[in-house]
Amino acid sequence: MEGLLPTGVPTLRKLFKVDAADYMLSLCGSEALRELSSPGKSGSFFYLTNDDRYMIKTMKKSEVKMLLKMLPAYYNHVRAFEDTLVTKFFGLHCVKLAGANQKKVRFVIMGNLFCSHNSIHRRFDLKGSSLGRTTDKPQTEIDQYTTLKDLDLNFIFRLKKQWFQEFQRQVDRDCDFLEQEKIMDYSLLVGVHFRHNGEKLLTEGSMDNDTNTVSTLRLSRGYTDQFLADPNGLSKIKLGTSMPARAELTARKNDCEPQLIGEPTGEYYDVILYFGIIDILQDYDISKRLEHAYKSFQYDPTSISAVDPRQYSRRFKDFIYKAFQEDS
Repeated sequence: MEGLLPTGVPTLRKLFKVDAADYMLSLCGSEALRELSSPGKSGSFFYLTNDDRYMIKTMKKSEVKMLLKMLPAYYNHVRAFEDTLVTKFFGLHCVKLAGANQKKVRFVIMGNLFCSHNSIHRRFDLKGSSLGRTTDKPQTEIDQYTTLKDLDLNFIFRLKKQWFQEFQRQVDRDCDFLEQEKIMDYSLLVGVHFRHNGEKLLTEGSMDNDTNTVSTLRLSRGYTDQFLADPNGLSKIKLGTSMPARAELTARKNDCEPQLIGEPTGEYYDVILYFGIIDILQDYDISKRLEHAYKSFQYDPTSISAVDPRQYSRRFKDFIYKAFQEDS
């Protein structure tokens, strides 16, 4: 196995305070890696270490080049902002497979956002665009492993003032960094753990008007308030990891025009959130420019994902600051 990270760049694992022995044990222990899903549009395969700490993704050559190109700026960014939400990269490697053609497989090792003792009941991949941004699964087949998209989002996540302000500052910093590196097509991956009776919620298939479910899951505010009563409560929470919040159920109008954020219903649920910015290796290259030009003839140009980095960053933040709001 060949390491692809330049030796002149300070180790990212040291920066992220990863113990070398534990890291090797996670990756090279006796337990096999778990494959997460079949290849999607990117054609990449995803694997999870047995302890859930690391995710391994196979990469295209263009992605490897992009990561190596942005690595010095990436290192400076994650060093300057400890609470950055961008993907944490721990290693970049290449393996030459046995056989006549000796095919090379490149892969990156990243932190798993959802490494937690809490079950992730719902997960959302949010970009701020609407074209094609819905799951292709029927409602009855959606489960805790389904990655939902922008038009599937049926909540507004409300964070306490201190957490929301820090969240907003960090999203601004991270988007500025990605814009400077000419990156677009990234997402905010959000995992939602419902603190009360989350398994029952899943078996019902969706949030509905069942009064028993609503009364069981509705938030009493006690969970988030206890952190404010504890002087050390805020310091124990790391941005994007195990963050208490209130999720307000929303409902979309039955209009022809897609509605990214539905209307608030006043029904609240006590949740713990996990989130981070993923897929940060796509630049606005010729293929994305052609995609933008082609789709602009067919659809509203503001609805498509492939737009220039500045417009992408602005649209992404506009949407995220509607999906996440300060709790009053």
